Amino acid sequence: MVLLDGKKTSNDIKGEIAVEVTKMKANGGKAPHLVAILVGTDGASMTYVGAKVKACEQIGFVSTLIDLPAETTEEVLLQQIEKLNQDSDVDGFIVQLPLPEHIDEQKVLKAINPDKDVDGFHPTNVGRMALDLPCFLPATPYGILELLERYNIETSGKNVVVMGRSHIVGRPMSILMSQKRKAGDATVTLVHSRTKDLASFTKKADIIIVAIGISEFLKGDMVKDGVVVIDVGITRLPDATKKSGFRLAGDVDFKSVSEKASYITPVPGGVGPMTIAMLLKNTLLARERHKAN
Repeated sequence: MVLLDGKKTSNDIKGEIAVEVTKMKANGGKAPHLVAILVGTDGASMTYVGAKVKACEQIGFVSTLIDLPAETTEEVLLQQIEKLNQDSDVDGFIVQLPLPEHIDEQKVLKAINPDKDVDGFHPTNVGRMALDLPCFLPATPYGILELLERYNIETSGKNVVVMGRSHIVGRPMSILMSQKRKAGDATVTLVHSRTKDLASFTKKADIIIVAIGISEFLKGDMVKDGVVVIDVGITRLPDATKKSGFRLAGDVDFKSVSEKASYITPVPGGVGPMTIAMLLKNTLLARERHKAN
């Protein structure tokens, strides 16, 4: 069994981006500028945005954090987005999800200029992705593709099961894995909470991508020997033996599944770091596009 080390791979990618940024600056260009908008004080969101800002500093990006209180109105947030759309100094920006309940997430995502939508959530980018046209790929699926490629995992003709149908991971992942690409050309089945006899699908899968949002859901008796498992989930579970009082778990029961898997991502240290690395890669792409125009 081989661990798919997202931490090491993301560091490799960040190193490659840092070289590009150094070249840009040496040629008199400006460094890519990524802005993150955070509304409220959701703990996981704050941690994630903090990691993004730190990663920007590591590779020479300019980063700005716009920290708004939870009671910020939808109108004020949309005004802030329009300012960033118009600011030629900003190459890409993200609005950290989830947003407070009184704000319409889809309305907010649609307000972002698709050319600065480095999260890849705007309908224009999603449509272009589905048509296999140049676009910003959503960062988590993009990171999974990169992991599969860099570990030379064969996907062509393989039976891939994607668990979960969210717009952020499951649905785009199912589209990307079926396309003609290095980590693609697979036969893809998308399963979800309404799928009957879910285990009958997972037992036949060569590759399983789990983004179902239920901790330790996929068990060893639901997979075949030699399976490749990508665990997208992350949940805090109470654990009195830990100093923090909790441990982090994925959507996969790592102990039982790893005994059968040929490759598997750990949680933490698997998909999470890759998501941040690919967000940075999208921002570099945005900077190069803006420079060319």
